[in-house]
Amino acid sequence: MSNRILIIEDNIEIRENTAELLELSGYEVEAASDGIEGVRKAKFLLPDLVICDVMMPHLDGFGVLHVFSTQPDLAKIPFIFLTAKTDRSDMRKGMEMGADDYLTKPFQEVELLRAIETRLKKKNVQKPQVKVDEKNSDFELAKEAIDFLDFENHNGDIKFQSFHKKNTIYLEGESPIRVYYLKQGKVKTFHTNQEGKYFITSFIQEGEFFGYVDILENQLYRESAEPLEDCQIMSFLASDFNQLLKTNIHLEKHFRKALTSYLIKNEQLLVSMAYQSLRKRVASALYDLVLTYGNAADNKISIRLSREDLASRVGTATESAIRTLSDFKKEGLIEIHGSEMIILNVNGLRDFKH
Repeated sequence: MSNRILIIEDNIEIRENTAELLELSGYEVEAASDGIEGVRKAKFLLPDLVICDVMMPHLDGFGVLHVFSTQPDLAKIPFIFLTAKTDRSDMRKGMEMGADDYLTKPFQEVELLRAIETRLKKKNVQKPQVKVDEKNSDFELAKEAIDFLDFENHNGDIKFQSFHKKNTIYLEGESPIRVYYLKQGKVKTFHTNQEGKYFITSFIQEGEFFGYVDILENQLYRESAEPLEDCQIMSFLASDFNQLLKTNIHLEKHFRKALTSYLIKNEQLLVSMAYQSLRKRVASALYDLVLTYGNAADNKISIRLSREDLASRVGTATESAIRTLSDFKKEGLIEIHGSEMIILNVNGLRDFKH
């Protein structure tokens, strides 16, 4: 059986020419036009080797490699970077992150084929697998970024503000001018459609940054942010943020990882909306809230979230969300006391199958 190779490349001409070369050389080839699609196909196909461009929209090659390093099934797959850049620092960065080889464009056909042959022969030597606790990883990421930002010695415009429940922090469609850090409280981000219905895209917990994604992608806010409870929020200017990213490679690395995490979570949310049952979506939303309001190791976790907000998170009518919560109560997964939900079986929600 021939080896299967996944090509992740946004340039259609390079992608098709490379695929044709590899098919003529006897390989089975799959292709993806960007990093998000590439990660999705890799998880499904588990190819024998990946060839990935570095500079791509949405999720670049470094982001793809970071995702691979955190997934046991993907971490052992040989990974070859393709890039038009010849900067040695970029090459070193890729190799330090775990890439197996690094070819610059334009490359000789024989150069690529030899690199593939070499990596496939060494495939039996597995890369070390990285175990990741998603909640702790995100929290540590934000903590390290705070250290790198060094606010105590920062001369820029830093604000410390109190927000009450349902106050507006920023609105979808506005130009992003500040980056936010949640010191205390809970925040939701949400998208509103033309009919005025809203869909919650994420829950922000204490110790996390938010509002930075659209700054990194140089576009208007794609969602709004609003407190779920009284909050203490620190913010600083986007212009200062961009300047710090240029001068501190560690800070740039951390927010690149944060952007990758954000994009992957949104991709997973869309897949969930398209293919999972309502019961599974409600269970997943409650488990996300467990990570926001407490710790997955806790026996009982109290959550205060309106039924309307829960329904908007899972994409259903409020009445349907209420019926599902009633079912979960009968099954011993939760207790309900007015607006308060108490999670009784965290593992049951996490491992919900249907």
